[in-house]
Amino acid sequence: MAAWKSWTALRLCATVVVLDMVVCKGFVEDLDESFKENRNDDIWLVDFYAPWCGHCKKLEPIWNEVGLEMKSIGSPVKVGKMDATSYSSIASEFGVRGYPTIKLLKGDLAYNYRGPRTKDDIIEFAHRVSGALIRPLPSQQMFEHMQKRHRVFFVYVGGESPLKEKYIDAASELIVYTYFFSASEEVVPEYVTLKEMPAVLVFKDETYFVYDEYEDGDLSSWINRERFQNYLAMDGFLLYELGDTGKLVALAVIDEKNTSVEHTRLKSIIQEVARDYRDLFHRDFQFGHMDGNDYINTLLMDELTVPTVVVLNTSNQQYFLLDRQIKNVEDMVQFINNILDGTVEAQGGDSILQRLKRIVFDAKSTIVSIFKSSPLMGCFLFGLPLGVISIMCYGIYTADTDGGYIEERYEVSKKKKKKKKKK
Repeated sequence: MAAWKSWTALRLCATVVVLDMVVCKGFVEDLDESFKENRNDDIWLVDFYAPWCGHCKKLEPIWNEVGLEMKSIGSPVKVGKMDATSYSSIASEFGVRGYPTIKLLKGDLAYNYRGPRTKDDIIEFAHRVSGALIRPLPSQQMFEHMQKRHRVFFVYVGGESPLKEKYIDAASELIVYTYFFSASEEVVPEYVTLKEMPAVLVFKDETYFVYDEYEDGDLSSWINRERFQNYLAMDGFLLYELGDTGKLVALAVIDEKNTSVEHTRLKSIIQEVARDYRDLFHRDFQFGHMDGNDYINTLLMDELTVPTVVVLNTSNQQYFLLDRQIKNVEDMVQFINNILDGTVEAQGGDSILQRLKRIVFDAKSTIVSIFKSSPLMGCFLFGLPLGVISIMCYGIYTADTDGGYIEERYEVSKKKKKKKKKK
């Protein structure tokens, strides 16, 4: 009886799961060639996928949840998916070059999503991009609400000006990453000091920074650099994104499961430098920590001892290793200053020699990983071609030997015939 109840409960759970999947899928539209003609009627969030793509299959349940939640919150954005292999001409027209590719289509504009593939991050992207390019902040209450809701956001303060035109251009390019607002001087918090108007500010890390054209250069480049919090928990995706900022990345490489003093100390030192020296370093440095050294090892093409500190230039694959033991904040500040004044020599880079070295390293890593995960598959993939090549070489060698022997016999027989004729 107990077994029967367990079996019944199991079947009931399975039925609920299947029903949930069916319901979720119901809010994601399968798109075909007719989409090209009527897509301008609505705002669309589309997943361009390939049926054979493993990453696409992994995204599918998340995408179904996105469709369900967007519908439940009454979003004007419709969620769809398109088999880019079946409708390759449409996918090509939208600039799809890999799978899965997520795009928000708004009128004639197409915005690429490059963030983490989680439900919340995708929905946040859709909400941000589908709304107004620059959103007004009409009151101090609304300003405070935005500060609580967003970790990083930009504000234009003032009336019509050439700076506002540049701000609009920057927003149209970078809306995929962050929020853009406008406000009057009366709405801005009292603790904000503006030397001149109009102005562009970024609010983050419980403080703010004002754009200075003389010191910060191009407005779009400044916004791209400042769209991250000063201290972050890093992963491979974030490091890739930071490559566009031109900033150096100071990392505490630690094992987060290890609670020893050395691991927590290095992380605390980096956090303290990021907080207490941000006015001095925030233009040139991004700070953070990374759990484990696997990703860093592939960048450095070497085994990095954990815990440690490394400074990366992700735009050109250069890196700086410690020239001293970091005992306190002052040691870290001195190390950073030595990097800035050129005392610490950069290693790595993207020279031709380094690129060749990386090709060899990547090939070696791939072979090792294949043999580790599946020795039989490794033997098949690499042993079979080597065996075929060996047989071919042997065949060529023996063919040349036989041919030479036959040719030699032919020459000998010709000589014998000539001797007989002379006689």
